[in-house]
Amino acid sequence: PPWLALQRVADRTAGTPVRAAAQNMYYEDSGAFTGEVSAPMLLDIGVDSTILGHSERRQFFGETDEALARKVRKAIEAGIEPILCVGESQTERESNDTESVLSHQVLTDLAEIHSDDLGKVVVAYEPVWAIGTGLTASPEQAQEACEFIRSLLRTRDPGKAEAVRILYGGSVKPGNAEELLALPDIDGALVGGAALDPEDFGAIVAAAPAE
Repeated sequence: PPWLALQRVADRTAGTPVRAAAQNMYYEDSGAFTGEVSAPMLLDIGVDSTILGHSERRQFFGETDEALARKVRKAIEAGIEPILCVGESQTERESNDTESVLSHQVLTDLAEIHSDDLGKVVVAYEPVWAIGTGLTASPEQAQEACEFIRSLLRTRDPGKAEAVRILYGGSVKPGNAEELLALPDIDGALVGGAALDPEDFGAIVAAAPAE
């Protein structure tokens, strides 16, 4: 939810299996950073999860991997679950640079946390070319990228890598959710536009395999 609705959503979901997450978080607890929202602020309203590094933050607000490394570390230190977004642009995919882009993003963004904390991170693969475009990565493309991300995590800690939840995000819809969520290295979905329609979002939730 956007900032102005986040407390209301957190209040409404308190005590339920549903958790509210922020769209972003700053890496300092306090200071002269007008407009930023810190980890203590989120915890104060009952929010213990946040998206970090969404492609729009990277593209439109110049968010760097170095800054994201600090944000991920701060989230872990504060007891907030980071949902780290990574993914390549259409130009990068067409240039066969998907693996090099993902490798740089994943390894740099997680560089400041201890390997023991890897299992506390959620990684969301969101191919930028499939966000809001109506295009969706094929099941083969999605699985290949998510499998590669897990292989990168194994270089940090093989055991903890298996505990990391890897999500797919990129025009997830009721019509493709079941197939995507059945793939071996996809543990969930980062849903965008379809989450604005209650019926579509409910259908996607229903498509998720029972744990």
